[in-house]
Amino acid sequence: MRRFILKRLGAIVINLWLLATIVFVVVNVLGGDIGRKVLGPTAKAEDVAAYNALIGTDKPMIQQYFTSIKNIFTLNFGNSYQSQSPVIDLVLPALGRSAKLAILAFIITIPISIAAGIFAARRQDKLADRVVVNVGLGSSSIPEFVTAAVLLALFAVHFKVGKVYANPPAGTSIFGQLEYLLLPAMAMVISYFGYIARMTRAGVITALHADYTRTATMKGLPPGQVMRKHILRNALAPTITVISVQIGYLFGGIVGVEKVFNYAGLGTTMLNAVGKQDIPVLQASVLIVGIIYMASTLLADLLIAYLNPRVRLDAGS
Repeated sequence: MRRFILKRLGAIVINLWLLATIVFVVVNVLGGDIGRKVLGPTAKAEDVAAYNALIGTDKPMIQQYFTSIKNIFTLNFGNSYQSQSPVIDLVLPALGRSAKLAILAFIITIPISIAAGIFAARRQDKLADRVVVNVGLGSSSIPEFVTAAVLLALFAVHFKVGKVYANPPAGTSIFGQLEYLLLPAMAMVISYFGYIARMTRAGVITALHADYTRTATMKGLPPGQVMRKHILRNALAPTITVISVQIGYLFGGIVGVEKVFNYAGLGTTMLNAVGKQDIPVLQASVLIVGIIYMASTLLADLLIAYLNPRVRLDAGS
């Protein structure tokens, strides 16, 4: 298990370096004159040169690259080009708000999706199975921002259920914030329900027809014990992988949802950084999303290895 974890951590470090390199190339090599973009086309040349010297973009590109990589691995993202305040002070509060919305969405999505997948698998090719599969296909094919706009117009505007703006006032209790966050969370629940439910269904169907399930049933084990200890233990490994991948997609799709509900999360921060050419904020936001994605994938690998020892034995060999 130790070797398995070390190999996964090594892969994360390499992937983080590759992501940081790609982000650096995109925002620096292809970004042009940063000082001119920030100060505007009417700014004097000497002001642009002074600003580039202030933020360090006048240095050789290779020096900027190594400084950027060093700062990233030490979580030192520098200061915002617009406000000159530390980037981490801008990004972390936005990340906390987005995480709050994402956690609520997953708390709703995961149990409903897994339960629906198990329900459909135990009724394979029957009407209930077809309903779950078709609902899942339909819901996952609609972009999050479209679902968010429909929910906003239908519930918040027409039926006066929920809030048009998702930002709760300062001092609102945790339960009071649910009224503001429920509609945007449901937009993501609808979009990600299908992926998890269909993967759970496929895994459970495979496990139901496996030899170990027939053996456990013929031994006289209760159906509940067979489901918990034999079927789900093997069937949920692909589902866990899908859930970990969905975390990365969730922080990507949350941009549109936050924009529809005017929610001041990480997605809105990234959009504002793009519009204002605030490259340090954009770079930090993208890298933090990448770190979250890699961490969720690592946790999924560890959980799968715990459920199925053959995975860590194969990976560690």
